[in-house]
Amino acid sequence: MRPEALPSREPQPMTTWERLTLARHPERPHTLDMVGRVMSDFVELRGDRLFGDDQAMVGGLARFGEETVMVVGQQKGRDTKDNLVRHFGMPKPEGYRKALRLMKQAEQFGMPVIAFIDTPGADPGLQSEERGQAMAIATNLLEMSRLRTPTISVVIGEGGSGGALAIGVTDRILMLENSVYSVASPEGSAAILWKDSGQASRAAEAMRITAFDLWDMDIADEVIPEPKGGAHLDPTATASALQTVLLRHLAELRGIYGAGSKLDSGRLLEDRFARFRRIGVFG
Repeated sequence: MRPEALPSREPQPMTTWERLTLARHPERPHTLDMVGRVMSDFVELRGDRLFGDDQAMVGGLARFGEETVMVVGQQKGRDTKDNLVRHFGMPKPEGYRKALRLMKQAEQFGMPVIAFIDTPGADPGLQSEERGQAMAIATNLLEMSRLRTPTISVVIGEGGSGGALAIGVTDRILMLENSVYSVASPEGSAAILWKDSGQASRAAEAMRITAFDLWDMDIADEVIPEPKGGAHLDPTATASALQTVLLRHLAELRGIYGAGSKLDSGRLLEDRFARFRRIGVFG
């Protein structure tokens, strides 16, 4: 057990569906909100150099602590108009290609990668499928598994399906207290299992998608506490807690694997491979 990876207070007595509702709250801090509070001097970089720029995926350089890091993450909108621009936080293939381009740039210059996960899933539209959505996600999974630089992902809201995993193959996985991480949405799972999307709350409980479930299954490395009632009630306090945890985990990764020209990239890749091989194993 890893007691230090849980919030110091007892988790709030909430159902999975209540936590999912908070993860989807329209006022919940999104990626750019967190970056603005946790880091400084953020410079957004756009485009995948193949098709265009997907505003459902954002990324760029930022100052974090004493070093420069590369940030990528899904970005939801605040209202209907903004959500249409952001595709409701569901990236298209060019979004995942942009994220990978930035992560490969980080590797080239020895910068850590920090990914903020907040998406119901990848864009399911016909045009995205025609432009290679499945291949874009698969390529990210492969390339992230062999990035020779420390990587950390943080689930700050929804972590839905391959759309989330495409930027989640990292050395550390952190989750805010009321975030969720799942192979499919509870509504979709209920429709498959019981032919009734109205059974979504039942599916959510069965799927074990909360941060505490993921920590218990040794998938999440730490659960970051939120203010009572959810992160949207005090984004500044949430960001402060996240910043403290991120700094600690980044320092731990640097302590284990080194930095810059002294980075033990071989050991880094071996441990990352072993980490994901352990997930899903049962006896």
